Amino acid sequence: MGGSLNVIGYGLAAIGPAIAVGLVFAAYINGVARQPESRGMLQPIAILGFALAEALAILGFVLAFINPGVE
Repeated sequence: MGGSLNVIGYGLAAIGPAIAVGLVFAAYINGVARQPESRGMLQPIAILGFALAEALAILGFVLAFINPGVE
């Protein structure tokens, strides 16, 4: 029973980073569409935001498999 709850918990925890990645790239596309010459400055910032959001998803994935030992 505990294993399936961990998977459900990870699924719920992955919603936040998924929304964050969508917002990061929506802002990047919007910024480049408004000022195409700023692409070189905005791209590293967008990649950094993507990496930080994905780090949260990976952390949630790892924590889903850690068993606290309480049955």
